[in-house]
Amino acid sequence: MDFQQHGYRATKPRARASPPIGGPLLFDDTSSGPPPMNNQNYYSSGYNMADASAGGQDPGAGSLFADPVASAAMMYGSSLANQGKDIVNKEINRFMSVNKLKYFFAVDTKYVLKKLLLLMFPYTHQDWEVRYHRDTPLIPRHDVNAPDLYIPTMAFITYILLAGMALGIQKRFSPEVLGLCASTALVWIIIEVLVMLLSLYLLTVHTDLSMFDLVAYSGYKYVGMIFTVLCGLLFGSDGYFVALAWSSCALMFFIVRSLKMKILSSFSADSMGAGASAKPQFRLYITLASAAFQPIIIYWLTAHLVR
Repeated sequence: MDFQQHGYRATKPRARASPPIGGPLLFDDTSSGPPPMNNQNYYSSGYNMADASAGGQDPGAGSLFADPVASAAMMYGSSLANQGKDIVNKEINRFMSVNKLKYFFAVDTKYVLKKLLLLMFPYTHQDWEVRYHRDTPLIPRHDVNAPDLYIPTMAFITYILLAGMALGIQKRFSPEVLGLCASTALVWIIIEVLVMLLSLYLLTVHTDLSMFDLVAYSGYKYVGMIFTVLCGLLFGSDGYFVALAWSSCALMFFIVRSLKMKILSSFSADSMGAGASAKPQFRLYITLASAAFQPIIIYWLTAHLVR
């Protein structure tokens, strides 16, 4: 058969050239056969799992997660930990809510200055009612009558520092004496708050006063204590007693007018209840006793600092 007449050219299959003897082999010849197999009739790859496990994590560590009993124990332990955390947070929020605590520290410089002037000169203040917005009291920075914990906390710290300075001036300073002074001041305010809570509970006085409110009103005495100690250090015993009388009277007036809106005004709301009208005088006694107790504590905690 003549292929040239039809335009075809016969080609002869070319034989594969063998690599030169002794020369470098640039690429592996994989066209002639399958890749090499290991002993278990699996194709071997370029990644060695034994080398990876030897150079990385211990392969025995993964067996812990592969064990269903260990995994179930870990899940059970984590669930118990989460339940315990939720219970602790619930109990903490029950007695000390973080949101309520933030409310008492929502102050600014303008509020602090107004509140300090109100504590030292409360006689000219007219409106003592706490303002509300949708049944929620306004934060302290928007209402000067709202109680706060910023001023009592800073006043307590300042009182401790001032006590240390007074003891140092009198050559009586020691860490033990300063610690006793701080612990005594803290214990007095705790006792005062507990007595108030117990009195309100025993006399069945329904009021919106919370524990934080009582701590705030009880802690305002530290402002008068700072003023009293400073006057005693600057002007001697005469200045101390004059400042003690002024700060005591101002604090009693402030406590009576503030608690009047919380305790005495609640009598009108409870007057419809059975037996509520039989104890109106007890509300007045609680208010007056709380105010009259302030000068005693101020004198007890400041008299030994001025000599």
